[in-house]
Amino acid sequence: MPLERGTGRAMALMYFQVTSLGRAQGRSAVSSAAYRSGERLRDQTRGRVYDHSRRRDIAHREIFVPRERALVVPDWVQDRNRLWNAAEMAETRSNARVAREYVVALPPELSAAARVDLARRYAQFLADRHGTVVDLAAHQPRAAGDPRNYHAHLLATTREITGAGLGAKAAVELNDTTRRARGLPVAHEEIRALRGHWSEHANQALHAAGLELRLDPRTLRAQGIDREPRPSIPMAVIQMERRGIATEFMQRLREREARALEAPSPVAARALSLDERQARARERWLAYRQALRSPAADRALEAEPAARNKSRARERSAGLGYGD
Repeated sequence: MPLERGTGRAMALMYFQVTSLGRAQGRSAVSSAAYRSGERLRDQTRGRVYDHSRRRDIAHREIFVPRERALVVPDWVQDRNRLWNAAEMAETRSNARVAREYVVALPPELSAAARVDLARRYAQFLADRHGTVVDLAAHQPRAAGDPRNYHAHLLATTREITGAGLGAKAAVELNDTTRRARGLPVAHEEIRALRGHWSEHANQALHAAGLELRLDPRTLRAQGIDREPRPSIPMAVIQMERRGIATEFMQRLREREARALEAPSPVAARALSLDERQARARERWLAYRQALRSPAADRALEAEPAARNKSRARERSAGLGYGD
């Protein structure tokens, strides 16, 4: 891992992604909530049931409301099925945005309890900042995946929650013209701010655990790191490669790696399978974590579960990304 310039402090993995769930893309808030929380939910608008109750990689699930409105928010908001059906029914346009999702990588160096606490604090921060309901689902790595893949999905309503239920669109959902008129930062500035707040929350947790690791929300160039960002491999590509289906995306990636290594041809790089690439990443991570250990880190690691349930046959593989 890179060092923070002038401190000798190692940098932790920074992953923060914001996406919108909209009907124009065929997305369903109920389906997304069911998959992320590992529950069985019924979509009343589509007449479909989404059952993901077999998932065993859910570390924590919880629904958050703004603290200043906690006493007036209807009780049904805590019912995940009613909440996301209400979010769907509140929208009338065929291309409406029905939810906004934040995905963050939880530092694997933290204990299980510290990771959940970090995710909970950030979920509450988002609910308070935007006045929306935030549905948190913290995930653990799957047996066949990257052992660092602790992450959290924070699914937020696009409308503010009031004593009467879901009300007007939250300010974060407004277009830039309206935001400027209200004296609010434009969308990309708000996302940059949220990314910075996430790193602050994570760094506080790392400090409290006695770890020297820190997250840096800046770009690699701003950090003075002279390398290209690592490519993000889409989940669809990972699944196809695992089934033995060659993809143009991975072909281009392997060819680029071959050129970087000054290989005589991309054939040598092509021999490295997706599973082998993942195994090498796992080995590098485990070696790094072993070298990093401190008394405080050892105590945190001892708090980890002794084993994980490996019954994953009917679940989608998590692969290398944080989207599962």
